[in-house]
Amino acid sequence: MAAALTLADAKAVLEAALVKAEEIGQPMNVAVVDAGAHLVTFARQDGAILASIDIATRKARTSALLRMTTAQLGEAAAPGAPLYGVEVTNGGLVIFGGGIPLERDGEVIGAIGVSAGSVEQDTEVAEAGVAALP
Repeated sequence: MAAALTLADAKAVLEAALVKAEEIGQPMNVAVVDAGAHLVTFARQDGAILASIDIATRKARTSALLRMTTAQLGEAAAPGAPLYGVEVTNGGLVIFGGGIPLERDGEVIGAIGVSAGSVEQDTEVAEAGVAALP
């Protein structure tokens, strides 16, 4: 049977990300999607930027669909790079940090997307979520 992201897995990832956001003092929007880029769980901390609800969800979708971090996609989508312009496909992709695939046994089973802080903060919070994947 192929690896799958369960609701329990997604909740563990979400909770770890929210704890990290609290630790760094930056309210965040955190989305966790399955391998098909469908939302499994989401939270918006009090005070998180409203526009970042969509951005966090798109970061997670982007990472799941392309099986790479949004930062890696940003490099590949820079002017002159092989994927320049890709961000306008698939209903809008995100090409800056904060989206990271979730892997189990070498297979992408979903992704986390975080938004509302700096790109560095978003990435730090997303990495905390990834590290908590059971």
